[in-house]
Amino acid sequence: MFVHIVADHQDKISELRQLFGLQYCVTFSLLNSGNRIPQPCDATIIAADLRTEDNIAALKALSAKTKIARRRVFIIDQKARLLAARAYALGATHAFFSPVNQGTLLAALAENNKSTEVSGDIVEGTRGTASAGAACLASMFSAVLNGQQVDIEDGKNAGREIVDSVAEDGFSNWLDTVRRHHEGTYQHCLLVTGTAVAFGLNLGLAKVDIERLYSAAMFHDIGKAKVPIAVLDKPGRLDAQERAVIETHPAAGYDALKGTPGISPEILDAVRHHHEYLDGSGYPDALCAANISDIVRILTISDIFAALIEDRRYRPSMPRAQAYEILCGMRGKLESPLVTAFKEVALSC
Repeated sequence: MFVHIVADHQDKISELRQLFGLQYCVTFSLLNSGNRIPQPCDATIIAADLRTEDNIAALKALSAKTKIARRRVFIIDQKARLLAARAYALGATHAFFSPVNQGTLLAALAENNKSTEVSGDIVEGTRGTASAGAACLASMFSAVLNGQQVDIEDGKNAGREIVDSVAEDGFSNWLDTVRRHHEGTYQHCLLVTGTAVAFGLNLGLAKVDIERLYSAAMFHDIGKAKVPIAVLDKPGRLDAQERAVIETHPAAGYDALKGTPGISPEILDAVRHHHEYLDGSGYPDALCAANISDIVRILTISDIFAALIEDRRYRPSMPRAQAYEILCGMRGKLESPLVTAFKEVALSC
């Protein structure tokens, strides 16, 4: 594989070159050196401070005059959602915080390489939709973090593209693509949205209900923008105090979105209540069955399933059949007829 590294400092190039074995042909250049990216090139790795306008301008210019590789990995200096948003806006297919783990980086490149060998046109289209969705999520999280208004239409448009992708290319392809190309909170939100869309389509919901569902899924975890990254990305199980912090996110998301033009009461309700259970054991309001809407019931099943099958730092992704068995075991918490109806999505789509 031919990999080209672009960095704003020689030390970054030296550190990254040490991560690659003999199976990789690695070239490099300093940002602002005027060098083009050599062609052909399988992947570019960009390690530059995205807080500086000069670097951003240089990366835009590099993209404009060079045929960029299909795999574009950004290594971000600081753990900040705003910088992740900028990376995706600059065309990232992956964005990792520094220091990046060697196994994570090489696995991402290897999996990406496999994805181009099978059904390339479909994967590229799905991957583009997933990357656009991740960029939208990064922008929304950044807005919440900075006390700015969330672009509701942008979120809905990203959800609409996911509907088209799942309907045309299949739910399994969506899951595989998202898990190869994204990680963390954005991976989860993309997986939940795709799962909810597949479930809604399988149920034969009306177009207006599908729109409510994908909008709720895109916005459901936006309150996590208020949760420290150290807690969100902890490579292990959370303690009681950290769990309490995580459980503030539905109310935080509701507070961030209420009053925003273009967001309906049904979507706000889903953002606040997607962790409620029929037996009253959920949070933040301990609602019981009669007070939990249909859209929340569907979203909750989708959310739990997506969480179980996604890659976590402290455990590998769970097989879909095993994840569905866990849903079946949550009797009294989830609506049984919906769980039964979800079987085809979980195992066959």
